[in-house]
Amino acid sequence: MKKVSNLSVLLGLSLLATATGANAETQKQFQVQSQSSSVPVLQSSLPATEVKLNESETIRAINTELNSSKEVAQNVTSVSQLSDVKPTDWAFTALQSLVERYGCIAGFPDSTYRGKQATTRYEFAAGLNACLDKINEIISAGLADKVSKEDFATLQKLQEEFAAELAILRGRVDALDAKVAILEAQQFSTTTKLSGLAFFNVTGASGGNVLRENVGTVNGIPTRTVQTAQTPNMTMSGLVWLTLNTSFTGKDSLITQLAVGNGSAPYNNYVSSGFFNTTGTTFTDQTAGANANVFVLRELSYTFPVFDKATLVVGPRVNFYKYFDNNRFLLPWNTTFNSINSTLLSNAKRGAGAVFLTPLGNQFDFKVGYLAESVEFSTNGGAANPNQGLFGGNNTLTAEIGFKPSDAIKFRLLYSYTNLVGNSISGFGAPGTVGGAGITPSMPGTAYAPGGMNNGQSNVFIFNFDWLVTKGFGLFGRYGYSTTNLNRTLGGASNVNMYTFQIGAAFPDLFKEGAQGLISFAVPFKFGDPNNVLLSGRGNDGTQYDLELSYIFPLTKNISLVPSTYFIFNPNNFSGNPTIFVGNLQAVFSF
Repeated sequence: MKKVSNLSVLLGLSLLATATGANAETQKQFQVQSQSSSVPVLQSSLPATEVKLNESETIRAINTELNSSKEVAQNVTSVSQLSDVKPTDWAFTALQSLVERYGCIAGFPDSTYRGKQATTRYEFAAGLNACLDKINEIISAGLADKVSKEDFATLQKLQEEFAAELAILRGRVDALDAKVAILEAQQFSTTTKLSGLAFFNVTGASGGNVLRENVGTVNGIPTRTVQTAQTPNMTMSGLVWLTLNTSFTGKDSLITQLAVGNGSAPYNNYVSSGFFNTTGTTFTDQTAGANANVFVLRELSYTFPVFDKATLVVGPRVNFYKYFDNNRFLLPWNTTFNSINSTLLSNAKRGAGAVFLTPLGNQFDFKVGYLAESVEFSTNGGAANPNQGLFGGNNTLTAEIGFKPSDAIKFRLLYSYTNLVGNSISGFGAPGTVGGAGITPSMPGTAYAPGGMNNGQSNVFIFNFDWLVTKGFGLFGRYGYSTTNLNRTLGGASNVNMYTFQIGAAFPDLFKEGAQGLISFAVPFKFGDPNNVLLSGRGNDGTQYDLELSYIFPLTKNISLVPSTYFIFNPNNFSGNPTIFVGNLQAVFSF
């Protein structure tokens, strides 16, 4: 930091007395606390060094002040150029001397000085430096006699009155220099930011004698049996997502997300084959991959701008949830698998491929993406497996157009075309079947035909909306329909139709700012025809209904409690099944 002589310090403090527009007694009590960015400053030669440290708010404030000051400052050579300065002002003489004798005062572009407006510490430092440069210039030119004895006397008095303030300011600057040095030496990365979410779940479920469909094999032939589910015990589990966000240009983003978890939702004890981790299961009550307590790569994608306003996302593991069928009120940590998006989307929750996003004017936007299945639960690699690759396994082409007539409401229309492979690629289905384990939600349950099935193709249509009716009340909903064509190995095909809908209400800032209550009612998966191709999923052609209630309560900026309750009526589409109750208490830690 540039050393300042006693003369320079005193001259700068003379400026401070003028800029604050206070009387002499007020000057003596002056504490520089203003956050205003519109205070005039002296012409400064102090370098506005740009320190790129996100961790330091103080550094950002200094750079903002110094850079903005240069933008608003305008040189003046006479006090008469300042329209709001009058000869009757108590500091007129001091201001006139600093402008006309020393030339180290600047006004605003509108020719005002705004002398009654407070100054900040940063502007004071910049002004002091400007006066220092001017005094040094005068002395170097042999014109020291231009500094009058009266000025020296005034500065001497100010030096005595503000000695304590100067000592405090000097100490804070020295401490700031030391902190900057530590941050530069210990920073994790200049381009990468680490963030994370950690979830603790305590979950219980009860439902009596619940019937479920189980798919097994007898002499190599898939068969269906109806069993009574075993009542689960209460569980406690955890899940962690660690995200590294790297930017090379300031406009791009390389996302690397690691995850580890050990959850197995109690409700999974009740579900039929093909419905694992769907209805009744809190989204974060799961393992991160095929095995518990093992770190997996959950996401790896690169986002960058293309054309004028468009964005392209590419990667070996793009996260589908981020881009399609969104809803402003639904978060992964307060809802079930069935609620965060349509149960018919998507077969490739994470996949290798690309997503293109672009606005269409001020009210419309368009998204289209191709994903080849590459979820962390697949043990054979999916898109990374040469036997399947980008086009041979489960893959999805999805497009969405959004319409936002105002900030309060948005509508979305989606279409998704999906290719399904036979034999349930993740190994959860019986040989010769299609479906299973939530891998193929456009065809949940399990389908079978004599001789097996080669593959299938699904066409899915979704309508989605959310509406913030008032500041504390919102509505949301979606409707989905799918038709899946299943190609039999021995020739011919079967068709399975499904529909799903959801309607709900949200209560933002309920009881506390940042909190939110939520009620959701849904039919997660209803088969529209009594087709015998299904081994599981239809039940006895009843209709399952899900009712969810949850509340996000922020304890601090980084910690929230989320109690949730789910009521599952006619589970597994058996109309005679007793209602299942699920209770979940979740602690969410964000960092």
